[in-house]
Amino acid sequence: MNLLTAPSIAVPGATRPWHLAEPDDESGIGGGDDRAYPLHTDAPSNVRSVLSRPSMSPSTVIRSIRIVRRPSEMFFADVARRQGVVRYQVAGGPGRVALLTHPAHIKALMTADPALAPSATRMSPLAPIVGSQSVLTSIGQRHRRQRSMLLPRFHGKAVAAYRDGIDTATATHIDAWPTGELVPVADIAQQITLDVIMSAVFGLPGGVPATDAERALRDSTLRMLRWSATPVATVAQLLNSRSSAPVGLTKMVLRPLDRALYQVLAERRGENDSGRNDITQLLLDTRDEDGEPLPDSEIRDELVTLLLAGHETTTNAVAWTFERLTRYPDVYADAREAVQAGNDNYLDALLNESMRTRPVVPVVARTLMVPWQFGDQQLESGVTALVSVLLLHHRDDLYPRPFAFDPSRFFDVRPTAHTLMPFGGGIRRCLGAPLAMAEMRTVVTEILRRVDLETTDRPAERPQHRNVTMIPADGGLVRARSVS
Repeated sequence: MNLLTAPSIAVPGATRPWHLAEPDDESGIGGGDDRAYPLHTDAPSNVRSVLSRPSMSPSTVIRSIRIVRRPSEMFFADVARRQGVVRYQVAGGPGRVALLTHPAHIKALMTADPALAPSATRMSPLAPIVGSQSVLTSIGQRHRRQRSMLLPRFHGKAVAAYRDGIDTATATHIDAWPTGELVPVADIAQQITLDVIMSAVFGLPGGVPATDAERALRDSTLRMLRWSATPVATVAQLLNSRSSAPVGLTKMVLRPLDRALYQVLAERRGENDSGRNDITQLLLDTRDEDGEPLPDSEIRDELVTLLLAGHETTTNAVAWTFERLTRYPDVYADAREAVQAGNDNYLDALLNESMRTRPVVPVVARTLMVPWQFGDQQLESGVTALVSVLLLHHRDDLYPRPFAFDPSRFFDVRPTAHTLMPFGGGIRRCLGAPLAMAEMRTVVTEILRRVDLETTDRPAERPQHRNVTMIPADGGLVRARSVS
């Protein structure tokens, strides 16, 4: 037996990977003991004090590689077989982990005092890339300060101000859509979302770079994203798992991105332009408690986080939506008809179903600072609780026919925060979610309205795990008959 080959989920009459399950198949995940609470509330303030060095036995290393390469296959199979909380030993940062899939367990964890279960993103594959001073990796008071500073730029009037840029970028890239050939929707969506985030973060009109440093920044961002989907990036991720700072290949790949970003910051400081209203200017103008400007290293970490997380997830959510739609001709026809009729309720249901079946961020993590009770199991402090958003979204008791793509399940239904979690949950919910939804609504609507796509009977695209995201392995390949 090849120990690096992930198991497949067992479905009636056959054994197949979860993403190839038939619409009427059951996941085998559901029910269970809903007890969930911390066993005491006297939590230490230092996360390192509860962590233990993980085992480095051959079986642990092999299992860790499988979890990095094909975690969803492994998790589906193990939870369907064992039910309840499933535990693993992982080489590298996390060590002891436990997989949670019950909505009551997840709700208790997401709504708990953050001191009892802080975010574990400092151990995520993204941590060496975005840095230790990022809003994504910080915890406690620092995270609250950073979130309060950035949140207004992704809500309300700020999102409304980005709408013209979203419309312009969408129209520009749909106009250039090639007809008659297979193209990845992800490539087109990436150009749109990168234009939007470059505009929001750096204040570039239409997201178009104006200087050599801005062009280098955009190019190096795209190169790094392409590299991160390669097998060598998986090796680099494992090699970097013992260090919070980038080392080896990761450091080498980041070097051009960092060089370009610091050049952009230097250009900004030389402008003396007080009229700018973008996020980079916000960070340059911010002062700490002592009245000192933020160091470039902290500004760098925040900007890299926003640049990468701010567009990659939206890109792949759009790609997954059309990967799903083109395999369900009746749903695709209904979606096009709804868009022509201006039926926004159908569009929202469609996006919810797309994000349910293929959540771009399939797992979020918390470190247990105190022992917790989950169902009939007690987890000790120091365990990393992995909330499986993907498996939560495929529970038979929450979503009958979980492998079917059926937007009607969300008609006149408002999902709760702990049964549909495409943007995470609790105080760590993605701060860019409103901007992402605004982009998705516009991009999906305009593709449905203007691009006539062929439907297909090709098998579903294999989910590929890249850093903390789950993306379509072929980028959501589609063929346009015509573009209006």
